[in-house]
Amino acid sequence: MSSFTRPTPQPGILEIAAYMPGKSGKPGSKAVKLSANESPLGASPKAVEAFASAAQQLEIYPEGSSRLLREALGEVHGIDPASIVCGNGSDDLLHLLAQIYLGEGDEAVMNRYGFSVYPIVTRAAGARIVMVDERDYHADVDALLAAVTPRTKVVWLANPNNPTGTYLSDAEVRRLHAGLRPDILLVVDSAYAEYVTAADYSVGLDLVRQYDNVVMVRTFSKMGLAAARIGWMVGPDHVIDAVHRIRGPFNVNLPAQLAGAAAVRDVEFTQRLKEHNARWRDWLTERLSGNAMRAIPSQANFVMVLFETDQAAAQAFASLADGGYIVREIGASYGIHNGLRISIGTEEAMRAVVEILSSLEQRS
Repeated sequence: MSSFTRPTPQPGILEIAAYMPGKSGKPGSKAVKLSANESPLGASPKAVEAFASAAQQLEIYPEGSSRLLREALGEVHGIDPASIVCGNGSDDLLHLLAQIYLGEGDEAVMNRYGFSVYPIVTRAAGARIVMVDERDYHADVDALLAAVTPRTKVVWLANPNNPTGTYLSDAEVRRLHAGLRPDILLVVDSAYAEYVTAADYSVGLDLVRQYDNVVMVRTFSKMGLAAARIGWMVGPDHVIDAVHRIRGPFNVNLPAQLAGAAAVRDVEFTQRLKEHNARWRDWLTERLSGNAMRAIPSQANFVMVLFETDQAAAQAFASLADGGYIVREIGASYGIHNGLRISIGTEEAMRAVVEILSSLEQRS
């Protein structure tokens, strides 16, 4: 009889720290969730209607390539639908890219406070993650390039970044790409692109069209369809072909496909969401920039607020929770123990958050 008593995970799997989602209030509570960067305006009414229409077709497998969704994305964004692949959330696509391009002995490079899913998918593929220090919570292109070795196969870049909200300009992203070998895949994760107002920002689509080693990943989660789990990616033909070979055969369900297609075509709702976010993001940043707090200027739908001490951040989290507002602690996931990430919510929620945190500052 074998000496092994149970199935054993591959080396390194149990060393992975599981992803930690934003907290919610206790069941039955009326706490306002500002911890997961969800839409404060809900979903597009057209998307809700389309989602409901799928109820009459639940016994039928969805079309496997998400054709209706890819056609809608292509129509609105000016992209060849054949260059698009959809997934069960953008993290599904990140996992697939890691499985395809990373393996034992390989390395993937990311900035220190980049999205916490990148280390998970990298290590799950048997590769090593290389974290590079930032400059004042901004990705440092020179440092990223200096970290590249002959073993580097992927560079992960969230732009704008989560949890900091900072971004790299189009010129800086291009400088990063220009310094990479042609065999290194640059993954531009533009999850928060809908909320960016900076004039020098680019979603990365032009780079994808110009080069064979760049992909752009997007999501519907931040624009009102987090529950539907829809991600999409644009890439060169050889990358799209490889992803199609290993993705699940029906990896985006029919209600999600229909809701996503309706949502992307509802450009008026998306614009309204962007305008609401810009107004209250900038207002929150200004109001929380004081002696005891520092709000990092953001291009996403959240603001990262830094406190003078770890204890002050913990007290702020507790006070907000006591007041009925749940924000994101980012110490355990990102190592920023003196910081909190606050999603942009309704006007009422933003004013309440400022009132609670301002009262703490006055007492300190």
